[in-house]
Amino acid sequence: MLSANFPSSSFSFDLSRRSQTHKETTTVTRLRKDKTFIKSSLKTLSTEHKDHQTDTNTRLRRLCESRDLPNSIKLLHLSPKHDIDPRTLCSLLQLCADTKSLKHGQKVDSFIRRNDLLIDSNMGSKLALMYTNCGDLREARRVFDQVKIEKALFWNILMNEFAKAGDFIESVELFKKMMGSGVVMDSYSFSCVSKSLRSVDGGEQLHGYVLKLGFGECNSVGNSLLAFYLRNGRVESARKVFDEMTERDVISWNSMINGYVSNGLIEEGLYMFVEMLCSGIEFDLATLVSVFAGCADSCLVSLGRAVHGVGVKACMSREDRFCNTLLDMYSKCGDLDSAKAVFREMSDKSVVSYTSMIAGYAREGLAGEAVKLFAEMEEEEGISPDVYTVTAVLSSCARNRLLEEGKRVHEWIKENDMGFDIFLSNALMDMYAKCGSMQEAELVFSEMPVRDIISWNTIIGGYSKNCYANEALSLFNQLLEEKRFVPDERTVVCVLPACASLSAFDKGREIHGYIMRNGYFRDRHVANSLVDMYAKCGALLLARLLFDEIASKDLVSWTVMIAGYGMHGFGKEAIALFNQKRQAGIEPDEISFVSVLYACSHSGLVDEGWRFFNIMKHDCKIEPTLEHYACIVDMLARTGDLLKAYRFIENMPIPPDATIWGALLCGCRIHHDVKLAEKVAERVFELEPENTGYYVLMANIYAEAEKWEEVKRLRKRISQRGLRKNPGCSWIEIKGRVNIFVAGDSSHPETENIEALLRRVRARMREEGHSPLTKYALIDAEEMEKEEALCGHSEKLAMALGILTSGHGKIIRVTKNLRVCGDCHEMAKFMSKLTGREIVLRDSNRFHHFKDGHCSCRGFW
Repeated sequence: MLSANFPSSSFSFDLSRRSQTHKETTTVTRLRKDKTFIKSSLKTLSTEHKDHQTDTNTRLRRLCESRDLPNSIKLLHLSPKHDIDPRTLCSLLQLCADTKSLKHGQKVDSFIRRNDLLIDSNMGSKLALMYTNCGDLREARRVFDQVKIEKALFWNILMNEFAKAGDFIESVELFKKMMGSGVVMDSYSFSCVSKSLRSVDGGEQLHGYVLKLGFGECNSVGNSLLAFYLRNGRVESARKVFDEMTERDVISWNSMINGYVSNGLIEEGLYMFVEMLCSGIEFDLATLVSVFAGCADSCLVSLGRAVHGVGVKACMSREDRFCNTLLDMYSKCGDLDSAKAVFREMSDKSVVSYTSMIAGYAREGLAGEAVKLFAEMEEEEGISPDVYTVTAVLSSCARNRLLEEGKRVHEWIKENDMGFDIFLSNALMDMYAKCGSMQEAELVFSEMPVRDIISWNTIIGGYSKNCYANEALSLFNQLLEEKRFVPDERTVVCVLPACASLSAFDKGREIHGYIMRNGYFRDRHVANSLVDMYAKCGALLLARLLFDEIASKDLVSWTVMIAGYGMHGFGKEAIALFNQKRQAGIEPDEISFVSVLYACSHSGLVDEGWRFFNIMKHDCKIEPTLEHYACIVDMLARTGDLLKAYRFIENMPIPPDATIWGALLCGCRIHHDVKLAEKVAERVFELEPENTGYYVLMANIYAEAEKWEEVKRLRKRISQRGLRKNPGCSWIEIKGRVNIFVAGDSSHPETENIEALLRRVRARMREEGHSPLTKYALIDAEEMEKEEALCGHSEKLAMALGILTSGHGKIIRVTKNLRVCGDCHEMAKFMSKLTGREIVLRDSNRFHHFKDGHCSCRGFW
């Protein structure tokens, strides 16, 4: 039955189908459960990751808040890149910037770049700030080039840092990039870039840009423009900005006051201070410091005292800067008593205070006080002198020729390991040079590990001033050969006197060419030195041409040219130039009158000499000095009015020195007044018993009068005193080389030719009736022996060499350390006529221009 009703195959199929359906249902149910599980699992994983990421960023920020930078960096490197959000990186960069930790900042930057993270404006700003604060300005600039930074603040900070570092070009370039980037600028942007502008044109362009953008009325921008214009000496432009400012604060007024003072317009600066007080603006410490500086520069000590009182009432008298500036003002004004009072009352003295006081003593010539205070500051106060203090002491020693004190300061420098400071080495050289100790100066120079152009100028100038002209020129040539430094205006001013001293005309012309190539002639000191050099080399026409080319002549320019005419014996020209100078509105000083009186003396212009002497006393109210009196005595003595000169000396209101009596003694020799010479000589010997020159002069007076016993007596007196006569010496420059001769010199390679030429000249002189002036031989011997001695005079040897070896038609220039003798003077006149050559002979007293048998001195020598 079962089989009939339910066939077995159908039943089997039905069971199988049910089984399959059940399996499918189970699978679907399971799959549904799995999907739900996966979704749940994914959701859980995502939540866990976000929690982990949040936890990492939170931990990093907390570490940043606690300023734990090392652990922050460690955690950063342990974290996957996707776990760190930009805010966290910005916090890290800010911490690196705040702590100036470049090492950690670079690690954050490396993390950002290694993981190719997007750097937006905010992160770029923080990155740039980090590099800026850490001092790596190049990397900061790289960030600005790669990222668009929108906030002006960060541009301003970097511009300001470039300016502080002295990289003004980069600061300006950054400003230009800022303009091109469309960043909205603020007032500080203009203040930052104004610090870096160095050209006036650039500043004027910025000024226009400021006005265009509407920042003209901004106080901080106005103050920045004031500072720029004043820094560049454009005082009028600064004043225009100041007048147009709607709001002026104390900084604005201080800028103008300080700007006027620092640009030499002291009166305007002080008037501005008064105007400030009248405007009701409260002054501050910076105001008074600028006013004190103005008072110091103008020696307005009375105004300085009044401002001192204002500062005391304003309770600033305890401020170190106030006291130091006040002290400096009093010392520069020569009121040392007030300076000392301020110094004593200072409760907290510093090295600046001591330096100001020492410099004050130095200026007043109180070198002993300066050196004493220098010793006290370290021993009693425990304050170590700095470079400026030591330099002030050395300057004091130099000014007062205190060689031994200077040497003690030098020892202190060595003991304190300051010997290699270039500033001090230069000051030491200057001290030794001014004290006449060139050997010590040369030693300092040779031991300097590093030199600058000031070092070279100091040593060259030292040799020039101490009459070591050859050494000065040798060092100048060495400077040119080394090519490490370019000789500047000061260098040529130092070396030109050496050329003048040697009458090194050719070398002087070379330096003249160098001056013109480098545009140094615009410097008045250089122009004056060049005029002086040509005048002392005998090239008076060239000196006058250059004098006329000086655009803005000062008192020195006129005096140098007047002195040049005087030493060449052109008294009328000197007087004309002196009058022209007064017409130009330049009032003469003591030295100007010395020059014109000297010119009158050497040209026999007695009436003119007296006139100028009276003008000086009565019109110009200049009290005559020993130099002026010496010129008058010399003028009277040369013209033969010896007794009047003697009475003039006796009636002088000040005691005469050996120079004045010596001028009269020279007149006695010229006019052969042996009796008066003996009277005058005793006065001279009393005043300067060690000066050999006066003994020799008196011996020559006796020799010319053939009083040989008196000559022997004087020579014995010289020998007993252990004195030595300076030998006669002459020199001539031939093809850039200076040839030196002494009396009777036979060491020169051209000696045979020189002696032969002199014999021929002497023979021709005899033929034309000129007898040798054998009285100038100054020896007790036969006439022939005297004549031979005369031929050996150094100036004759030098003139003969010039005729033999210098180019045809070239002027022969000879210099002698003593006065030329009468016989050499006559031979020089004859040689100029015989050879058709112009001879310029400069002796210790004046120039002689020999041409066609005549001399420019016209007998007044």
